[in-house]
Amino acid sequence: MQAKGFVIFAEGEEYIRQAYLACLSIVASKNRYPVSLITSDTVSEKYRDIFDNIIDIPWYKSSETDLCAENRWKIYHASPYYETIVLDSDVLVLQDLEQFWNFANNYDLYYPTNVFTYRKEKITSDYYRKAFTANNLPNLYNAVHYFKKTDWTKHFFEWVETVTHNWELFYGHFCPLKYPKSPSMDITTAIVSKILHCDTKITNQLQEFPQLVHMKAKCQNWKTTKSKWQDRIGAYLTEDLELKIGNHRQDTIFHYTEKDFVTDEMIGKYEKCLNR
Repeated sequence: MQAKGFVIFAEGEEYIRQAYLACLSIVASKNRYPVSLITSDTVSEKYRDIFDNIIDIPWYKSSETDLCAENRWKIYHASPYYETIVLDSDVLVLQDLEQFWNFANNYDLYYPTNVFTYRKEKITSDYYRKAFTANNLPNLYNAVHYFKKTDWTKHFFEWVETVTHNWELFYGHFCPLKYPKSPSMDITTAIVSKILHCDTKITNQLQEFPQLVHMKAKCQNWKTTKSKWQDRIGAYLTEDLELKIGNHRQDTIFHYTEKDFVTDEMIGKYEKCLNR
C-alpha cells in the first residue's frame, strides 16, 4: 500500500475526460503525490498516461439509478493509498494541497462543510441543500474529502454501503422532508454520520480547509440568476493556467459543476503547459 495519493472516481466518457483534466490540474499545481482513476470504463491511451493507476471499480454493479451513488462507497476499498484525498471529476486543483494534507492528517476521515463562491464568500444558501436543512443533517460535501485506512474508517464505509443498498428505507427515516428522488453520496454520508454520532469527528465547521469554490449558479449571491453560471459570467484560462471567473482569480479547488465548462482548448492549454 502506498502512503498518500489522490483518487478520482469517474463513470462515462465525459466524466473520464473531466477526470483527465482534473489530473492535469493536480500535476500542473505541483502536487507531488500520485493520482489514481477508479472507473468501470475503458480508458484511452491518451488519458491513461497521465494517471499513476487505473483501477477497476470492485464488485461492479450497473444500475438504472445514479451510478456514481451506487458505486462510490467502494472508493475506500479500491484506493491503493493509506491516506487518500478523493476528488470529484469536475474539479480543477489550482494550488499545492500540502497544507490540506497536513491539516487532514489530524483526522481519520474528513469532509468539508464550508464552501465558497468564486468571490471567496462563504456560501450560506441552502437552495440545493434544502433536504439537509429540513432534516437537520450535517452539511457534508463529498466533492473533496480525505480518509485514512483505519478500522474506524472502514466501519464508517461499511455503513455507507448499507445505506447505499437500502437508501429508500434510510432516507425515509432520516430524510423524510424534501425526500430526494435518487440517492446522493452527500446525503448518504450525512445520514451515516448521524447514525454513528460522529459529525464532530469527521468535520470542523470552524475550519475552511480545503477552500472549495462551488460554482452552482444559485449559490453565488447574485440578485438575478441564470440556470448556468456561464450564462452570467465569463471564465478565462491563460496560457500559464491562471483561471479567472469575471475578474476574480481562482487559486484553490474549483468545482465547476457544469459539464460544458470543459473544452478542448482548455485541455490543450494544460497539455501544452505540462509539455514545456
